[in-house]
Amino acid sequence: MWSKKIPALSENTTLRYANFIALYFAEGLHMGMLFVGIPAWLAMQGKTPTEIGGFAVACSLPWTFKFVAAPLMDRYAYLPMGRKRPWVIGAQLGLTASFIALAFVPDPLNNLDLLMGAAFLASFCGALQDAATDGMAVDVLADHQQARANGFMGGARMIGSSLALAAGSWILNVHGFTAAILVISAMVGLMTLVPIILREQPEEKILPWGPGTASLQNRIYQGTKWATILKSLYSVFRLRDSLLVALLMFVSMGSYNYFETLLPIFAVKITGWTNTLYSQAFATADLIGGIAGLLMGGYLIERFGKKRMIGIYFFLIMLITSALILSKSYWENSTFLYGFIIIYRWLNAFAKIGVYAIAMQCCSKKVSASQFTFYMTLGSLGSMVGATLIGPMKENFSWDVTFFLFVVFLAFAWIIMYVLDITKLTNQIEQFEVTETNQEIAVI
Repeated sequence: MWSKKIPALSENTTLRYANFIALYFAEGLHMGMLFVGIPAWLAMQGKTPTEIGGFAVACSLPWTFKFVAAPLMDRYAYLPMGRKRPWVIGAQLGLTASFIALAFVPDPLNNLDLLMGAAFLASFCGALQDAATDGMAVDVLADHQQARANGFMGGARMIGSSLALAAGSWILNVHGFTAAILVISAMVGLMTLVPIILREQPEEKILPWGPGTASLQNRIYQGTKWATILKSLYSVFRLRDSLLVALLMFVSMGSYNYFETLLPIFAVKITGWTNTLYSQAFATADLIGGIAGLLMGGYLIERFGKKRMIGIYFFLIMLITSALILSKSYWENSTFLYGFIIIYRWLNAFAKIGVYAIAMQCCSKKVSASQFTFYMTLGSLGSMVGATLIGPMKENFSWDVTFFLFVVFLAFAWIIMYVLDITKLTNQIEQFEVTETNQEIAVI
């Protein structure tokens, strides 16, 4: 059979990277449209910051549910097709179908509640895809590959986002809402072919009705009792540094979503941009940042260390944002804002690669989906909190004060990161895994 000639993810490093590049590219497609493209379009159509913030909350809220879904992924699996691969395929198909449903929301500008409901459903499927993909990454990537893999994944997501913004926003304005969302749905659906043809382990099935069996490694790691999974989660999360990783995710992701939801409103209302111009600027920035992330993001972290490089990126983001705040006379200058967005997204891409690599490194393979998803869920919860602050801040404070709050949030994230002891935490997790495995062998 032709599929047996294709190496499994566990056998081929290049295919491992390619698999996660494709899945994160698909993630970028839907996130670019939901979190940037549509909000910019709503701003151009005269919707208020509170209405746009409400849409952002609807898109962010499903990502806080990932911690409910992830233990189900750790507990229930069709092992003949892999621990996480069936979940990835199902979520990709759901994401494609939900975007088709979103495309057919009637008169979306005058049916914001229905639009938010459809966006919530699409974002829910996207959150499931993200949780399953991240769990698969923890399972199949070696520790020394995680920083580089996060560079590839983060870069692919930004390239997907840039493509969704550039193509989606143009189609949105020329051919309408339905056509734009259907095009994104088709591209997401195409990416589903990658996890369908690439197995986790060589002995596994490609499809449920084909030949194959569960691998020994997956049978060892797969939890079969809720008590065991919950005990493992408790053993990991009671550690001080695990809680610091969670807090780092909450604060950093919350600050990013707060600032990035404000930017299209600022660009449209102050600089006079159209949603197409903003989307093109954001797409260009993401394309540059994504390519740089693919080529250099993971390498720089491997070469100079996670905490050092993230600290540099946080500092530079705070520096350029402070410069934006102090340059009020240039706010109406399109070239100035265009340059700011490109530099910001480039630094943001590299900073996120580092933070995600920290979270992935600090996970146990015993509960890979649940633990990493817990970290990401806290990040999504932070994103939702950040979005809810937009209306009150903008309605009660000036733009410079509103932007300065972002600098304060990021400075807090910087402090958390330097207090975190990654080496101590990873050693504690290794000891925990050895103890748990020995106990299970003794019972057998």
